[in-house]
Amino acid sequence: MSGVTEGEGSVSLDLLKKKMADFAKERNWEPFHTPRNLLLAMVGEVGELSEIFQWKGEVPRGLPGWKNEEKEHLGEELSDVLLYLVRLSDICGIDLGKAALRKVKLNAVKYPILCNQKEF
Repeated sequence: MSGVTEGEGSVSLDLLKKKMADFAKERNWEPFHTPRNLLLAMVGEVGELSEIFQWKGEVPRGLPGWKNEEKEHLGEELSDVLLYLVRLSDICGIDLGKAALRKVKLNAVKYPILCNQKEF
């Protein structure tokens, strides 16, 4: 997947969706990219992501003490999950960005800000 390099700024979901569609088409993988197959592949990637944290206990923000190789591996596994999610939403005809913004609004109603809320 060419065209995007490190340091180019933010990347849109639409760009990822197009890159993933092109990637699948170029390899003739489209027949295999069914909602079920993509979901199962994503779950497998979530498992691989989980393995990274499995024996680390609680990990503080920013991952202090992690080696660059560990952070790079984490980025790869996070990317695998994201890319399958973007592809799954595309195949299902769901605008993931709009759905996510709608969900944030619904959560704001479901979990309102409390006046005397203490910080954890």
